[in-house]
Amino acid sequence: MALGKDYTGQDCTLARALEVVGERWTLLIVRDAFYGVRRFSDFLVHLDIPRAVLSARLSTLVENGVLAKEGHEYVLTEAGVSLWPVVHGLARWGEQNFGENGVCRLFVHVACGTRIDPDGTCPSCGGGPIRPADLETHPGPKSRLRDDAVTRALRTAHRMLTPVET
Repeated sequence: MALGKDYTGQDCTLARALEVVGERWTLLIVRDAFYGVRRFSDFLVHLDIPRAVLSARLSTLVENGVLAKEGHEYVLTEAGVSLWPVVHGLARWGEQNFGENGVCRLFVHVACGTRIDPDGTCPSCGGGPIRPADLETHPGPKSRLRDDAVTRALRTAHRMLTPVET
């Protein structure tokens, strides 16, 4: 018997959020959107995800206002961009607990060139969390790089939310 994909018996905002972003592949799609991936074909090859699964996940994200479809591209909405602390925090948690291969991606504050702290703040500039648009992503020292077009585009510093050139 297949598991349901909703939490109808739960009166909980976490359960509702999981209905939108909790399925396998969904947060990786959102992560790639932060990196600047916008085209279906780029998500497909970078994630190595089945076409039907990608189509279903993108539809769910668009229906729930996380992504917007603009022509042939998918872009994060304001609600999608507000997921950055979750995506960043979960990635840092993964580094701490499962990062036997080291850091895969570094996030650097563009204004000063400093890697942001796990809580998303800049240790040099202080203040609150740094917005994704004010960050660059760099390959980490131990990243295992794939050889698809998106990975090649991300082998150098890349401003978050800026479309990747593939």
